[in-house]
Amino acid sequence: MVTFVLRRVLFMVPTLWAIATLAFFLVRAAPGGPFQAEKEIPAAVKAQLMHRYGLDQPLHVQYLRFLGSAARLDFGPSYKFPSRQVREIIAGALPVSLELGGWALLLAIAAGVPIGIFAAVRQNRTGDFAAMGVALAGVSIPNFVLGPVLVLALSLTLYLFPPALWEGPQSRVLPVLTLATAYVAYIARLTRAGMLEVLRQDFTRTARAKGLSERTVVLKHALKLGILPVVSFIGPAAARVMMGSIVVESIFSVPGMGRYLVNAAFNRDYTLVLGEVLFYAALLMALNLLVDVAYTWLDPRVELA
Repeated sequence: MVTFVLRRVLFMVPTLWAIATLAFFLVRAAPGGPFQAEKEIPAAVKAQLMHRYGLDQPLHVQYLRFLGSAARLDFGPSYKFPSRQVREIIAGALPVSLELGGWALLLAIAAGVPIGIFAAVRQNRTGDFAAMGVALAGVSIPNFVLGPVLVLALSLTLYLFPPALWEGPQSRVLPVLTLATAYVAYIARLTRAGMLEVLRQDFTRTARAKGLSERTVVLKHALKLGILPVVSFIGPAAARVMMGSIVVESIFSVPGMGRYLVNAAFNRDYTLVLGEVLFYAALLMALNLLVDVAYTWLDPRVELA
């Protein structure tokens, strides 16, 4: 186990380097720049700003400086917020995004797994068709459509929840629902597929033959293996939940990392964009590592290679 974890951590280094390199040159290739505005900046002032941030140097020099700073986890100040370091912005916005993503993932698991089990034990019956129909609808509706619909229905019509901001428990409801809906559908479908495969295996037939109740067979014997597809999905899903929160945070004015990333992209804030991209990449790889370790705990037949 220790050898496997160390090997994966070492493999992260060249992967992060490749992502950092690609992100650096792509963001520089985008039209515009960090100091362009509707009102033209005087040439002398713009030259001073370019010199201050090192943007007047050759591209390869900027790249090498960026790699050195990234290795120290120091991306420098934000161009849009010059009084704040990128890591300070990430540290301030990260708890909000983690809370939003955590509640959304928890809701997705809590709702998706029971729906998938319900559909599996009632395969090809009305309950199965209804559950998978709801799951298909959840996958088909994008966040940027579902969010405004929920605001219109639950905030502006029924006045049940605030339409925006991140203040108090009630303000969490609509963003979490919007973000979690698609993942409820994914997890339900994965749970159903995994459970159907396990329920046909010999050990579940043996458990039934021993006279165990169907509830015991499903929840105690079949679920541990039937949920493996969901476990393998949770790692990438956790990172995708945080990436998906970019749209949700913009819709509901949530002060998380996604909202900062959108603004940084519009403003060509190179340092903030690169800092957040690398953070998301490292988070995704760390979560995938945790999922692989958890997989071996759930199914001892899986060997770490």
